[in-house]
Amino acid sequence: MAVGLAVASAVEGNYNGHITWFVVLSCLMAGMGGVIFGYDIGISGGVTSMESFLKRFFHEVYIKMTEDTKISNYCKFNSQLLTSFTSSLYIAGLFASFLASFVTRAFGRKPSILTGGAAFLAGSALAGAASNVYMLILGRALLGVGVGFANQSVPLYLSEMAPPRYRGAFSNGFQFSIGIGALSANLINYGTEKIKGGWGWRVSLAVGAVPASILTLGALFLPETPNSLIQSHNGQEKANSMLQLVRGTPSIQAELDDLIKADLNTKTVCHPFRTIRQEKYRPQLVMAIAIPFFQQVTGINVIAFYAPVLFRTIGLGESASLMSAVVTGVIGCSSTFISMLIVDKLGRRTLFLVGGIQMFVSQLMVGGIMAAKLGDHGGLSTGYAYVLLLSICIYVAGFGWSWGPLGWLVPSEIYPLEIRSAGQSITVAVSFLFTIAVAQTSLAMLCHLKSGIFFFFGGWVAVMTAFVYLLLPETKNIPIEQMDRVWREHWFWKRIVDQEHETSKPKDHDPNSA
Repeated sequence: MAVGLAVASAVEGNYNGHITWFVVLSCLMAGMGGVIFGYDIGISGGVTSMESFLKRFFHEVYIKMTEDTKISNYCKFNSQLLTSFTSSLYIAGLFASFLASFVTRAFGRKPSILTGGAAFLAGSALAGAASNVYMLILGRALLGVGVGFANQSVPLYLSEMAPPRYRGAFSNGFQFSIGIGALSANLINYGTEKIKGGWGWRVSLAVGAVPASILTLGALFLPETPNSLIQSHNGQEKANSMLQLVRGTPSIQAELDDLIKADLNTKTVCHPFRTIRQEKYRPQLVMAIAIPFFQQVTGINVIAFYAPVLFRTIGLGESASLMSAVVTGVIGCSSTFISMLIVDKLGRRTLFLVGGIQMFVSQLMVGGIMAAKLGDHGGLSTGYAYVLLLSICIYVAGFGWSWGPLGWLVPSEIYPLEIRSAGQSITVAVSFLFTIAVAQTSLAMLCHLKSGIFFFFGGWVAVMTAFVYLLLPETKNIPIEQMDRVWREHWFWKRIVDQEHETSKPKDHDPNSA
């Protein structure tokens, strides 16, 4: 493969360096891109369960919830307009991610992060001041542009800045930031729901401007990654200085040589989206599509978007529903933090497999309880409601140390430099595409499948766990510019990449074939 060239001193990935405060602070600031994403996920689910918000913008749903005694518990929130409010962000993010790919490749990671923060800031202001549903959805679209740029650039930034042996922990920080954002949103929703006068939802939506402002201002002072300095700025001297700064040692020649060699391959690639379709990149392309697809069909967004709605479905009150969402948010953050501590020790595959089994079992428990105890009318008894909440917490914990952080980590570390921006854009676009599909269909599926929706997602969890076991190699402690090794050593993928590696040995990339 193109990045199979590496200096002898770095063959085993023994680059020099250690964690420095410069890297930690830079990654903390960039991680605010995850906070804005998580904040929006938490806020959208919370405000759509607030009666004052529904009464103002989604009156039909409000009537179903408060006055219609004949409608099924599972169908009270089934509204295409309501789901459009949620998914409009992801539609905008889908298109923004492709523009972000060009910006990230041509100008660097920093401009993409800056653009994402600024767009989210504008969207928060517009949504908080909304006077009609069209203004509300326009604000959501601007939020989507911000999330599209941030999700495309921040995972790359974290992977490229982190020392190879700690890359898993740093990259999992993105999901941890998402969890912090979602938890903050749940706490704010719980507080603003109690504001008399019915305008608490405005506070919830507008407070998104706080992390967006921090990200926008912080991005002005963020350093570029060494990879980006070489790729988009032709700055080998700057990259050399930056590597010494971020690794905390002057002995960085082995890593710098790998970056330079990887960059030479990018110079011959004019069309990265065509290049990634070549057979030699087949494993990366499959993972770019499969991992974000599987991440969305875990069913986590049914919980993330609509947790308060779901808890109201089983009979909890407005305030209790929001507090239950806070509980699941705490569980999610805690499990992701644990994942950060152990991912570079246990590896990606172990966490994927353990988390997958845990999610599968808990999905069956949730579906079974709802099928047996929750009818079309009335609610669950207090005891069963708490058992259901416990099962959901077990499920969220499984996601929090597996598909949550690893769904962002693994794609961000497997792409060679010449297709890295394109590969990450495909990952983000597929994620947004299926987030839209899940957001648009979840409430209708809950209405028609009822408890069967959890068996549906449980089936997908079984499929993705088998996929990881059979087709995903371990990537821990492998330098990002030497990642081609894992595919050439894998029982299945080596048949494809070894064959291509042999046929392409006499010559490098043909620019006309890119």
